[in-house]
Amino acid sequence: MALAHILRRFRAPALTAGLVAGTAALLPAGPAGAAPAATPFESYGALDVCGTTLCGEDGQPVQLRGMSTHGTQWYAQCVTDGSLDVLADDWGADVLRVSTYVQEEGYETDPEHFTELASRIIDQATARGMYVIVDWHMLTPGDPNANTELAEQFFTDITARHGDQDNLLYEIANEPSGVSWQGIKSYAEDIVPVVRAGDPDAVVIVGTRGWSSLGVSEGSDESEIVANPVNADNIMYTFHFYAASHQDGYLSTLSRAADQLPIFVTEFGTQEYTGDGPNDFAFAQQYIDLMAEKNISWTNWNFSDDFRTGAVFEPGTCDSGSWGDPGSLKEAGTWIRDRIA
Repeated sequence: MALAHILRRFRAPALTAGLVAGTAALLPAGPAGAAPAATPFESYGALDVCGTTLCGEDGQPVQLRGMSTHGTQWYAQCVTDGSLDVLADDWGADVLRVSTYVQEEGYETDPEHFTELASRIIDQATARGMYVIVDWHMLTPGDPNANTELAEQFFTDITARHGDQDNLLYEIANEPSGVSWQGIKSYAEDIVPVVRAGDPDAVVIVGTRGWSSLGVSEGSDESEIVANPVNADNIMYTFHFYAASHQDGYLSTLSRAADQLPIFVTEFGTQEYTGDGPNDFAFAQQYIDLMAEKNISWTNWNFSDDFRTGAVFEPGTCDSGSWGDPGSLKEAGTWIRDRIA
């Protein structure tokens, strides 16, 4: 068993502090004479699922807030040392979701390249003391079982490189659709052991029916998961929403589900479900308030300069490197930055 996993299991404070100090050595120093602010990982350490929420090493509930990358096959230039300095230091984000698409010009076209790319971004976020969600961004086809062999290879390779780190969470199926909960559960029970072979204590996040709507978008709800949960420990379930499209029925489902299941909102936007169109900040704030009340961690879609309204930066920002310029933020970017902070 790797040292980090021994530390996590036995909660050895002095040894854990040594690992934290090693991480801190990679971070830029603060102003002369001032102690640098603690990073998220320094504050919370290794995470576990406790009841229906995430908890830090001290057993206290933790709510992580941060951003999701866009597909790295299109927007790797938006995830750099400069942009992550802004995200970690100026915005105060706790977590970065690294989205590796499977199809759509993604992983299946060049597994070695996309594994290297994900690994590079994991290292950069880790050096800034952030948590990382390793997102297997299966979307089309909607049945995750269509990509089981690829998923096994990806998570084997990623955990071989990063499985001794305590800041990684693994999202093993982004948005299942057109598949039963039993089919998703079966896939999860195939892939969770693959992740755990390389990272025994990691939190694993499982997608849900209907594009991770807990089944609402396909006429179901959370009750099928409550009645038939994934047979594994340290598991969370995803819920995704877009506030201009997914309103009262979705919000009430999230509220009910969070009282019975550990939920992580790994993707949401203030726009329509396409990630585009007008923002509904008022309804999005209802979600933000609920997630704060229920201690639901979240990452917003998305940290890029895509033309759609859901991307936080204006087009051209990533090429110019002007991430820290407030004028480079779209309306939704300013809104979400303020809620992360």
